Amino acid sequence: MKKALSVRINLINPPIGVDFGLQKGSGNNYTIIQKQRATTNDLIFEFSVLIKDDAEKKHSPKFSGDFVQGSSDKFVYIGIGAFVGQFDCIWSRRLKVPLTGITWEQVEQLYNNPKAVLETYVPGTGKDGSPNCATVKPFAGWLIKE
Repeated sequence: MKKALSVRINLINPPIGVDFGLQKGSGNNYTIIQKQRATTNDLIFEFSVLIKDDAEKKHSPKFSGDFVQGSSDKFVYIGIGAFVGQFDCIWSRRLKVPLTGITWEQVEQLYNNPKAVLETYVPGTGKDGSPNCATVKPFAGWLIKE
């Protein structure tokens, strides 16, 4: 049986004037949703992922759903600039947010509290001042928020 979990990605301090959006679907069959232009505020993306229940909890949680990418190490894409339709932007990138380090204990907390959300904070700007792209490094991980 699969259950839905609420997820929130906080993109911290992205470069002003650049568009960001959440990728729904994979391969050539995807759409960009929650498209937002960075201003002086952080950007927030909220969505759900599915998790396959494992009564014995022998393995790490297994994620799937419209926003989940990857065959083994699962992740979520946030598109950047021209990738999300901002064609006057010099960047066409994606930011890969890993779905790693999530424990069964956290999943149980989410199951038991419908108001809770699985949340992470990732830098929106890279070391060179351009939009952060590729896999988030270092990745701070996921926490439970109400």
